[in-house]
Amino acid sequence: MGSNNREFILAIVLSAMVLITWQVFFGIPQLEQERARQQAVEQTQQQAAPDDAATRPAAPDAAIPSAPGSEGTVEGARSAALTQARRVPIETASLTGSVNLRGARLDDLRLKRYHETVEPDSPIITLLSPSGSPHPYYVEHGWTAAGEQLALPDSNAVWTAPEGARLTEDSPLVLTYEAGSGLVFQRTISVDENYMFTVRDEVRNTGSEPRTIFPYGLVSRHGEPETLGYFVLHEGLIGVLGDDGLIEIDYDDLEGGTRSHTSTGGWIGITDKYWAVTLVPEQTADIEAKFREIPRTGLSIFQTDYIRAEGMSVPAGGSVATTTRVFAGAKVVSIVDGYKEQYGIERFDLLIDWGWFYFITKPLFRVLEFFHQLVGNFGVAILIVTVIVKLLFFPLANKSYVSMSKMKKLQPEMLKIRERYPDDRMKQQEAMMALYKKEQVNPMSGCLPIALQIPVFFALYKVLFVTIEMRHAPFFGWIKDLAAPDPTTIFNLFGLIPWDPPSFLMVGAWPLIMGVTMFIQMRLNPPPPDPIQAQIFNWMPVVFTFLLATFPAGLIIYWAWNNLLSVAQQALIMHRQGVKVELWDNLKSLVRPARKPADPPPQAGE
Repeated sequence: MGSNNREFILAIVLSAMVLITWQVFFGIPQLEQERARQQAVEQTQQQAAPDDAATRPAAPDAAIPSAPGSEGTVEGARSAALTQARRVPIETASLTGSVNLRGARLDDLRLKRYHETVEPDSPIITLLSPSGSPHPYYVEHGWTAAGEQLALPDSNAVWTAPEGARLTEDSPLVLTYEAGSGLVFQRTISVDENYMFTVRDEVRNTGSEPRTIFPYGLVSRHGEPETLGYFVLHEGLIGVLGDDGLIEIDYDDLEGGTRSHTSTGGWIGITDKYWAVTLVPEQTADIEAKFREIPRTGLSIFQTDYIRAEGMSVPAGGSVATTTRVFAGAKVVSIVDGYKEQYGIERFDLLIDWGWFYFITKPLFRVLEFFHQLVGNFGVAILIVTVIVKLLFFPLANKSYVSMSKMKKLQPEMLKIRERYPDDRMKQQEAMMALYKKEQVNPMSGCLPIALQIPVFFALYKVLFVTIEMRHAPFFGWIKDLAAPDPTTIFNLFGLIPWDPPSFLMVGAWPLIMGVTMFIQMRLNPPPPDPIQAQIFNWMPVVFTFLLATFPAGLIIYWAWNNLLSVAQQALIMHRQGVKVELWDNLKSLVRPARKPADPPPQAGE
């Protein structure tokens, strides 16, 4: 196969990759988002489902009534649900909320450091909500017994707290409950300055007979939440359990069923893009963990839970204790990694979806974070890292650009070959290959710079997409969120016309800058000899501009800056190789097509 055909096939493959990427990342997810939105609307009209502590052998407890619908809003219904039981406030530097004394549940939690939009006065993020609210989401701990009837605290049990108690970083909350079976339960809940709760349960036996009980914990979410639906991001049930390793289960994968696992230690929970709620049992305890969907009328309950495989024997006149940790908050990389090391939680860093290529993605984030700490701007950090990547690949790219410069210098010779064999493609290919060999030129060298960008491109895309550090991180000017698309568009003259174009017309200023730099870079390369190939390459910057316009702004800034550096590097090499650099002509060709030269003036004697 000749070099021209190989270039043509490569162009088709690259274009197909972009189209497939767009379809996977944006086309299908947009349909899924609409479906999820419709489901969310329907779910807000439903009453909350009954509570369910599914680890118990007995039937579920009676439902706590739903909040009345007269409040008119989701927030109003949630506020009404919060008044149905006595609560102990939670107030830390990172969290605000309350502990429900009915069931001693952690079911009211908001994240003080994060807002719903980039506007600083927008509502803060709501993570957990009580049963009876439109979207119940909570953590519960308890005990069950096997083979005997014991009075144990359930989800309706009302615990006792000291008068005026508050849960803060400096003041743990101590709850007590007497079950009436000779067992006295004391629960001590503490929380650090970030998002880790420690729940220590002590059980004293005041009776004359030993008792065996099995502690459990669960995270329950009523109704399927609205998810982004992206292939590159997991949202749903998650855990790391012994030999089974990382377990990721989407909401629609359970189909009303249950998946069971056994493990020593590990962790389980439910994750969103930026937030998560997980249970971390004692890492030396043998547990039976379950991921389940519990069907209910109008919605389902998604639940992940564990129970100790071996019961805890409480001797007469003695006591036992167990400690569980609960992570409930933002998936900040340094915080999650810190908990992994501090508490010895196996692979807890995988709570952040680094993907299959985490060995590239996570180090790239570390480098970006380092420069962000130096300059205070993640956008500037991206520009710096792009320069570093260019320097690392400079020898390979330099060799490629030298070969491409030679190719451009050989254009007149290549034209002569085509004129010499106008109807014999085979002869053309043989003569061109001989020319390439004589001049030591690799016709595929122009693909190398693009190939070198691909791993960095996708790694940076993943970093921008999954790390909360990039969420609402500003650059300069109109870019207030590097993880979101450029909010401007040429189709309303960047906001001068009071019209909101549809999403596929949101082609902002930075995507246009990227398209221009891509066009200039491609014009520096030797044009394909085939007219059809030349047309494809001419239109590729336009296609890429539209396809990438909905990508995160940080990624577009990286691509444009990388193109600009490549243009400078390539232009310098071409100049050294004696090849004319027609940058100004390339820019002019963007605004007006090349005109056919006028006929020369008549000569004397004609």
